[in-house]
Amino acid sequence: MSYALLSSTRYDPFLISCAWNNDPDGPSPYLLLHYQADRLITSVALDDQAFHHGTTLSNVKALCDKVVHEHNDSKGETALKIRVVLDPPGELSATAAPAQAFTSDPTLLSLFNPATDTPPALVLTIFIDTQPTSDTMSLKTTDRRAYDDARVRAGLQPIGSLDPPASDAPDDVILYNTRNAVTESSVGNVAFHRNGRWITPPLAVGCISGVLRRWLIEQHRIFEAVEDEFTLDNIKDDEWVLVSNGVIGCKLGRIKLRTSNKTDDYPKD
Repeated sequence: MSYALLSSTRYDPFLISCAWNNDPDGPSPYLLLHYQADRLITSVALDDQAFHHGTTLSNVKALCDKVVHEHNDSKGETALKIRVVLDPPGELSATAAPAQAFTSDPTLLSLFNPATDTPPALVLTIFIDTQPTSDTMSLKTTDRRAYDDARVRAGLQPIGSLDPPASDAPDDVILYNTRNAVTESSVGNVAFHRNGRWITPPLAVGCISGVLRRWLIEQHRIFEAVEDEFTLDNIKDDEWVLVSNGVIGCKLGRIKLRTSNKTDDYPKD
């Protein structure tokens, strides 16, 4: 099918105070925007479609500045989620929606140690999907059907829907591939706390190459697993999960296995 390349970032004045978020031009109110632009450029080279582009950090930033100016107040203090789309002809476009402003470093939860640290007040409840997904890839695109389908199976609504979730729905759901290997959640990359550190599935399992995932690996906050290290038979009820993406930063969750999530209910290789 035809699709466009997608990159979602956040505008938030709080980020200017985070030195790790500086881009080549200095302090930036956009969450890892230079990583976002780099991923778009790299994705064009990897994609099978004939994308035409002249994408650079400068023109991505200029587009984001324009959409922030259109959607923000005169002081520019409102935090926004910004969705940047690069279509096959090479046209960049962006939309924005209000977001809750950061009040602390959005990466701090990647330093959480379940064995020694006090959990935060907000901890997500996370289900495992009830069937495998076979059509995910490391590129982030506008084709979100696999993630929306997983959310619906868990009782959640697709991202962007205004309809309420089911009364017993979790906060997120984790997908897995046809080899029963965990890939990612419906909103971001995941990491599990094993042997004293956070371990994330490799790109080879079919997860998106997230910009915050890349930064966390570079900073040795998380480490990439060997292929298929996380399979359904070694995911434990109530274990900790770190969820991350380029809009929300890092969130902590705990696995809640349902009756239907017994290993025997899943297809075998």
